[in-house]
Amino acid sequence: MSTLAALLPAVPALGWAVHARWLHSRLATARRDPLTGLWTRDAFTRRARRLLRDPHAVVVLADVDHFKHINDTHGHAAGDALLATIADRLAHGTTPRGVVGRLGGDEFAAVVIDRDNTMPDRLHTLARVLARPVDTAPDVHTTVSLGWVRAADHPGEDLSALLRRADEAMYAAKRSGRSGPRRARLGRLLGSVAG
Repeated sequence: MSTLAALLPAVPALGWAVHARWLHSRLATARRDPLTGLWTRDAFTRRARRLLRDPHAVVVLADVDHFKHINDTHGHAAGDALLATIADRLAHGTTPRGVVGRLGGDEFAAVVIDRDNTMPDRLHTLARVLARPVDTAPDVHTTVSLGWVRAADHPGEDLSALLRRADEAMYAAKRSGRSGPRRARLGRLLGSVAG
């Protein structure tokens, strides 16, 4: 009885520890996109803001080209496989010194630390890797438009403004016939009002 009596006070603490671990696991799961495993928009934003404190931070925006056509032609399962593959390749191509998230639909974002100033070459390589067919469905492939901006080129701008700049660059890449990643221009945002 003395062993059992000694263990009884520990039972509630053990129960709370198990419950806390379960809650932590649920929160971590809620911060991950269920299809791709990448961070959700909110979780990505929190991590990205911390990385933007580094003067070598680069913001990258990626958008799958002709994604609706993939879904319409090959079905939603093929589209999901394509998104999961692109997410995996994007995460591999932008980490370990970075964070990647799925902003929604077929749009992804990353913040990467580029201490060696190789981002243009890395993104050109990444664009080629992202355009490879899906391993499980070789007929499912497309290109991915990439836009990027070096945070140091726009001091004082927050993540939202940098994402808008990367978005403008990404759409410029789409309009140019997907000729490769586009760097955001210096100067004010196209949608900004002079003030």
